[in-house]
Amino acid sequence: MTRRATEADLPGILALISRVVPLMNASGNMQWTDDYPNEAVFREDIAQSQLWVAELGGKVVGVAALTRDQDAEYADADWDVTEPALVTHRLAVDPAAQGQGVALALMQEAEDEARRQGLRVLRVDTNSENLATQRLFPKLGYRFAGEIKLAFRPGLRFFCYEKRLE
Repeated sequence: MTRRATEADLPGILALISRVVPLMNASGNMQWTDDYPNEAVFREDIAQSQLWVAELGGKVVGVAALTRDQDAEYADADWDVTEPALVTHRLAVDPAAQGQGVALALMQEAEDEARRQGLRVLRVDTNSENLATQRLFPKLGYRFAGEIKLAFRPGLRFFCYEKRLE
């Protein structure tokens, strides 16, 4: 169900994002806009082999960037920012596929990828208005690690979550 994204997946990824962003914004979650995340960001993720997609019926229904990138503001969270971690960014599920385990599959891929890279820590942040992810992450064993602000998203609040692998 999950695999590394390729350039051929870009149209499907961008179409997915174009369906997700208006729903996020309508619910008061302004984390993403018409200009972020964009094609250039996803192209860079693909070039660095850090973008994953989930498919159902041969169609891209989910996406996540699994990186070691930790924003400078991560130092404000309740965790050791100097410890290497796999961080989930740009997690999105097609509205038509919600409730079918897509986010779960992508978050499981993050755990698998962390193990492949020899990492013991997973991290993720989410907009304070994203209630779905705030319910999901604790169910998957992530602990709440505080609230931060991100310079590139002024005026928004983000909740941080961390999971340690056995």
